[in-house]
Amino acid sequence: MKIAIASGKGGTGKTFLSTNLASYMSESVPTALADLDVEEPNSGLFIRGENIHSEDIFKSAPEWDKTNCIMCGKCQSYCNFHAILKVKDAIMVFPELCHSCYSCSELCPTNSLPMKKQKIGVLNHYKFNNLDFIEGRLDIGQEQAVPLISQTNDYTANHLQKVIGIYDCPPGTACSTVESVKDADLVILVTEPTPFGLHDLKLIVKSMRLLNKKFAVVVNKWGIGNDDVLKYCKSENIPVIAKINNDRKIAEEYSKGNVVYDKFELVKTVLEKIKEYIVKTSSKE
Repeated sequence: MKIAIASGKGGTGKTFLSTNLASYMSESVPTALADLDVEEPNSGLFIRGENIHSEDIFKSAPEWDKTNCIMCGKCQSYCNFHAILKVKDAIMVFPELCHSCYSCSELCPTNSLPMKKQKIGVLNHYKFNNLDFIEGRLDIGQEQAVPLISQTNDYTANHLQKVIGIYDCPPGTACSTVESVKDADLVILVTEPTPFGLHDLKLIVKSMRLLNKKFAVVVNKWGIGNDDVLKYCKSENIPVIAKINNDRKIAEEYSKGNVVYDKFELVKTVLEKIKEYIVKTSSKE
């Protein structure tokens, strides 16, 4: 089963839940944790293990070969992302804007735009007891996270088919989040009981419904705001799996780079509730 941990905004506790839930579940079943927040991956701060595999990740982008180019300008008209521009006697290519759709390359009448691989990041696979941790890390200066997220997803699916998969997704509702949750069997939305948390929860709930995803909510930092999030979930028939109380001691331990479920019974109880919900959801599939 693939479980995506997502949030409408950053800072709600998405990585907190992902790392602790993966570590907790790995005590009883083989578990994989994939950090798909490739622009700022930080699950690795809390998961220690042996690096068993590393590889560079590439995307394809066109490279202009002027040898046979007739300067027809068709390539510019084919590109919906403005990655190609005809300027007088030259074709300019902007690989940062390229979505690797191959249209310009395949439809060029003189084959003057061959696709070339370009490194965009790195993938690391760590192993710690019953837990596999896969991390995608985007290179500095790269603007597109989706190709790396897609390949990190594929690697996890191909190499870890018989384990529970937990995916730490990027926050928000943009393309990177859509790519991260598209294959998930269940999406757990982490929110906080604040006006900002409620506002962005509504946005990602709308996105999940458009994607026809099964989802539920976990409220983190319970006690710092009000119960408007609970009222909203009740009015929308959204299941709230658990609430995690705001606790300074938990925050202090987590800030040291440690998972906390084995030190705080409160967190372990919450994780058990979530695990039971996952098992119950899986049995209905």
